[in-house]
Amino acid sequence: QVQLVESGGGLVQAGGSLRLSCAASGRAVSSLAMGWFRQAPGKEREVVAAISKSGISTFYADSVKGRFPISKDSAKNTLYLQMNSLKPEDTAVYYCSARQSFGGNNRYTQQSWYTSWGQGTQVTVSS
Repeated sequence: QVQLVESGGGLVQAGGSLRLSCAASGRAVSSLAMGWFRQAPGKEREVVAAISKSGISTFYADSVKGRFPISKDSAKNTLYLQMNSLKPEDTAVYYCSARQSFGGNNRYTQQSWYTSWGQGTQVTVSS
């Protein structure tokens, strides 16, 4: 499986921005469907955003659509989540995930489909 390491989390005030990075090793991100998921205290882990192998298709949770663009940089073999206009409700541990994909399906939008996971990075948004 691909190894994933998240970074970029931290403490930020409401309205601020953070950029999360997920460095992949062992596989090229161009061969992977990838996603960002988060788990807030007392809540189940949920999908935040996901991107297909090709990078052409993306999926966003309604709560972050328009605020958190997801992207892949093949040159750096890294997945990104640009988090803008952060709200206290965004406070959670954010996880990067990946699975080798051959395209032509929408399974990349479902967290149960992913097989590789990073260790998570804490994002805390203060009021």
